[in-house]
Amino acid sequence: MNVDRRRFLTTSACAAATAAVASEIVGAERLGDHALPIVYPETISAESDAEVKWDKAPCRFCGTGCHVQVGVKDDRVVAIKGDLNAEVNRGLLCVKGYHVGKILYGEDRLTQPLRRVDGELRPISWGEAIDLIAEKISAAPDRFAIYGSGQWTIPEGFAANKFMKAGLSSNYIDGNPRLCMASAVTGFLTCYGVDEPAGCYDDLDVCDVLIMWGNNPAEMHPILFSRVVDRRSRGEQITMIDIGTRRTRTTEHCQHYLEFKPHSDLAIANGIAHLLIKNGTYDKKFVERFGAFRELDPENPNNMYGKPITFDEYCQRLEPYTPQYVSEISGLPVEQIEMLGELFGRRDVRITSLWCMGMNQHTRGTAINALVHGIHFLSGHFGKPGDSPTSLTGQPSACGTVREVGTLCHLLPGGRLVANVAHRQSAEDLWNVERGRIKPEIGYHTVLLFDKFCTPAAEGGNIDTLWVQVTNPGQTLPNLHKLFRRKAESPEKFLIVSDVYPTATTELADLILPSALWVEKNGMYGNSERRTQQWFKMVDPPGEARDDCWQIIAVSHRLLELGHEGMRDKDGRWLFHTENEQGEEVPIWQWEHYYDVNVDRRLFEEYRPFTTYKQKDLAPYDEYVKARGLRWPVVQKDDGTWRETRFRFSEFDDPFVEKGKEIQFYHSVSKDDRGQIWFHPYEPPPEMPDAEYPFWLNTGRVLEHWHTGTMTLRVPELARAVPQAYVELHPEDAKELGLNRGDWARVESRRGYIDLPVWVNGRGKPPRGQVFVPFFDETKLINEVTLDEHDPFSKQPDYKKCAVRVSRTPGR
Repeated sequence: MNVDRRRFLTTSACAAATAAVASEIVGAERLGDHALPIVYPETISAESDAEVKWDKAPCRFCGTGCHVQVGVKDDRVVAIKGDLNAEVNRGLLCVKGYHVGKILYGEDRLTQPLRRVDGELRPISWGEAIDLIAEKISAAPDRFAIYGSGQWTIPEGFAANKFMKAGLSSNYIDGNPRLCMASAVTGFLTCYGVDEPAGCYDDLDVCDVLIMWGNNPAEMHPILFSRVVDRRSRGEQITMIDIGTRRTRTTEHCQHYLEFKPHSDLAIANGIAHLLIKNGTYDKKFVERFGAFRELDPENPNNMYGKPITFDEYCQRLEPYTPQYVSEISGLPVEQIEMLGELFGRRDVRITSLWCMGMNQHTRGTAINALVHGIHFLSGHFGKPGDSPTSLTGQPSACGTVREVGTLCHLLPGGRLVANVAHRQSAEDLWNVERGRIKPEIGYHTVLLFDKFCTPAAEGGNIDTLWVQVTNPGQTLPNLHKLFRRKAESPEKFLIVSDVYPTATTELADLILPSALWVEKNGMYGNSERRTQQWFKMVDPPGEARDDCWQIIAVSHRLLELGHEGMRDKDGRWLFHTENEQGEEVPIWQWEHYYDVNVDRRLFEEYRPFTTYKQKDLAPYDEYVKARGLRWPVVQKDDGTWRETRFRFSEFDDPFVEKGKEIQFYHSVSKDDRGQIWFHPYEPPPEMPDAEYPFWLNTGRVLEHWHTGTMTLRVPELARAVPQAYVELHPEDAKELGLNRGDWARVESRRGYIDLPVWVNGRGKPPRGQVFVPFFDETKLINEVTLDEHDPFSKQPDYKKCAVRVSRTPGR
């Protein structure tokens, strides 16, 4: 069945949401073959449309990086439409994107600072709030930490990173991409020596085969998926393969569905490599010129870069992974394994692999990422448009702010490492602080950071004050019982939360700071294809809400006033000293003067020199003002214009590949310009179903909601479409349990339980013995059930599989 992009995007939303969208189009005209603008009728009429001012911004939700046109009238967002000039989405948006303007206007926006006193939240002034934070830090700077997000803008993340690492000499900073993208990072690093994809979204326009490895882009990245669907509507032939653990809406569009047992994807990847070797269909030329082989070193198992092995040793390691053996482990029929081996062995097709949380939220996440990259290297399906292994992201700037700016406990901006003395010195020079200011000790990764914060000081919990910005760990951390139940036992612990709405995390907070959201401030994001994007503030935030970046800068200046010498550079100037065009200092720590200059531009231009170290070069700020994003590396041409790069490491497009090299992995782990082809053995997961807990639990997202629902649940149309979380069951499992659709079931693990309504034969269809629960609902915290085991290298937890039992909720 051929379905064009518009029809796909319409049918991908459930009927209630689609009806809501249709009912709200007021005075909208057809824009060629593109989507109609969504106008919010309570704020604008067709007659007043001429008074609406339009400007560009990337969407606030996922890592796709769609551009929207934002319509503003009377200091309020009144309309949204897809941006016709944006390459990413070409004028289209998903159901969340069309309603993105309404995230600003929930009735319960936080509008003033609040301090918890005797269990009650009481309003305080911003001056009191800033003083309180500065006093907490001054009392014990080595016991203070910041937890951020892939929703931080690039300038916000850069300010936080500089504040912590150059100002407080502390690496106690981490972010929520540790929970979603960390294994993709370690996979790229171990194979390429540098992070982030070599290809880009253009691969989707020319690939012959598209393989989804445990992800559901039809719902999670629908605009990207629609590019491939649209090609089919034009008569193009694309083979689509869904390798998954449950049927989804992606499955409906695929010719092949390969349903594997959870965690067995490593065996499948090794099985493909085994067949390429056995059948002699691996790309000998590519391997000889551009490949090297590697495995973990048993004598140094904590070194994720392992040791080199020979081609013969690699073949020996793969010998056991016959189709029959892989079938036993994975549950896939031998024929499907052989089909994958045959496809990768063909030179007449171009293959793109996509993945997201299925491979990343995995106790062997680094390994499976590396294996899929390795299959592409081994088969030669790399370095040409349409031939690419590509990791997608779930947050709008997990790449730009966290991976590139380096807002994790072990990173520095531009791909540098805090444990590397040369990297520290380079960062110290660029930040103009004395040598030794940045500490060599790696801070705490997310799970450990919260463990240290929630553990009483007397028991070794050495983080006393924690500042959370732009994220909701009270809902997203795994095994929530283990962590936050202990904070209540530790009155000396002080939690600061900057957010826009009440959340599960603000419920635990001692100090709540109201933040500006999306187009209520200037911003820059970096999306999944290395595209850096910029937007300007368009409306004022409500009440006393203020930018997250300003909050950090104001605390920094208050610490300066209190005499903290770390807030000065080696010339004695404040770390965030800012001047106007006349060379006069602008007091940006004072809110009334924060927008006297463009602080985003000032911070971004300070950040740019960091990016050249790993060839992640960025253009000047003003180039992004003119563009709908640019994909790095961005280099200046002889005529003074700036050129983006679509395909890294390939001579035809990457300006850093030496002439005649064809393909050059110029940050190669093996120091010889070669990509690493890894062997990692299959190992069973840390927890599997048994007689007591006989079901697999899988968690994830739904189309209509984003992450913890903090924003989307305030959009009436989206909240009505999917108002609460649920548990998906196979019909036969439901029948044996005596459960019908709409009944309430208890999902229980060794860690905790929740009660949920049952959904049978819904949009997702788990196999027998598996259940699925989305995590957007703060009233039904599935992460009180999940496991906190994590990958040994990325430290990313495995949310995708643990053992549970299911029963009827008592009394219902």
